[in-house]
Formats: sequence, C-alpha cells, structure tokens
Amino acid sequence: MELADRIKIIFEDDTVIVVDKPAGLLTVGTETERARTLYAGLRDYANSKRPPEKIFIVHRLDREASGLLVFAKTIEAKEHLQNQFKDHSAGRGYIAVVEGSVTPDSFTIRSHLAENAAYRVYSTRKSSAGKLATTHVRVLKRNPRTTLIEVRLETGRKHQIRVHLAERGHPIAGDKTYGCHSNPIRRLALHAAHLAFRHPRTGKPMRFESRYPASFNGLL
Repeated sequence: MELADRIKIIFEDDTVIVVDKPAGLLTVGTETERARTLYAGLRDYANSKRPPEKIFIVHRLDREASGLLVFAKTIEAKEHLQNQFKDHSAGRGYIAVVEGSVTPDSFTIRSHLAENAAYRVYSTRKSSAGKLATTHVRVLKRNPRTTLIEVRLETGRKHQIRVHLAERGHPIAGDKTYGCHSNPIRRLALHAAHLAFRHPRTGKPMRFESRYPASFNGLL
C-alpha cells in the first residue's frame, strides 16, 4: 500500500487539509529520510489529482508523536495559518502520559528554550540566548507511577512540551532523549488531540478533535 493511501485525512477543501499523523512517521524530510514522510505522502496524493494541487507545511509534530496537523494548499493560506500560530489565535492541545504523580492539578511553565550542538533543547536563564516558550498543563488522571495530562501551547518551540515536562521532573513516557526510564508502548506518549484555527479563506472558525491512542490507557 502506498504511503498516500495510509494517510488519515480528517478534513479537506481547496485551501487546507487536516490529517491525523500516526506515530513513527516524520512530518517532513531530513538528511537521512526524505521519502517516507507525511509531507511526501500528501504531496503524492495532491499530485495525483486532476488538476494537481500543491501542499505547504504549516507546523510539525515529532516523529514519535501522533495527532492533528494542518497543511495548506496555497502559499497565501500557509502564511495566514502560520500568522495565527504566531499571534496565538490558533489553538493546539495535546494529551500525554508522563512519569510520576504530577501536582498541582493545573499550572503554567514558562522558560526561554535554546538548542545545543547535539540538537538537544534546554531551558536557559539567558533570555537573549533562547526563545520564550509557554506551556499550560492540566491533570486529567494520576496514580503514583504515571499521570495523564492535557497540555495547551501558547508557543510552538521545538520539543517544547517534552523539555518543559522533563525539566519539571515528569518526562513523557517513552521519551528517553529527555530522561524517561522506560518505553512501554514503543513510542512517545504524546498526541495532538485538539486543533483550532480560522479558515484562511473564509475566516470561519474550524475545530478538530482526535482521540488519544488506547495504548495510553495501559500506562495508567
């Protein structure tokens, strides 16, 4: 089966396309992997249409994360959507399972994030050396070993959720890069469950939901 045939399309019109990315698939290519990516699959799908369409990247998800992403079909739509993410009028919500019992029930993490030569992201006290990142957290369910949380982003920095939670002492399950001790479901327990934006052509509010994987429940 072709990659394009396995992509789960949630919504599509002549301006945007919303998809539910599976874990294990890159959003866009890297130096070592260019063909087996979500973008490549969508591009093949768009090229197969008559007339062919274009696909533009708006935002990304880590390879081992799953969930909702929006792509644009015109450069104008791409810029419009990216501006919404920049001014925080677009909404992104995530569900994650983290190590430990998280307290309190809700809180906000703010720090300046920087990246070192090994591509590892970290918080820095030097505001000039990093970019401000703001993460809102709400506990959904907890036990002594793990906690199911909802995360809402104001900013979309690289590895923002993973770094903020790990630095608080609660790395995401499966995230050995940032200190998790186990990988019980063979993937990062992070899912982009909510996505909201204004349609770049009509201005209509658009909202999408994706249920987090059932495997997350086994971690609780």
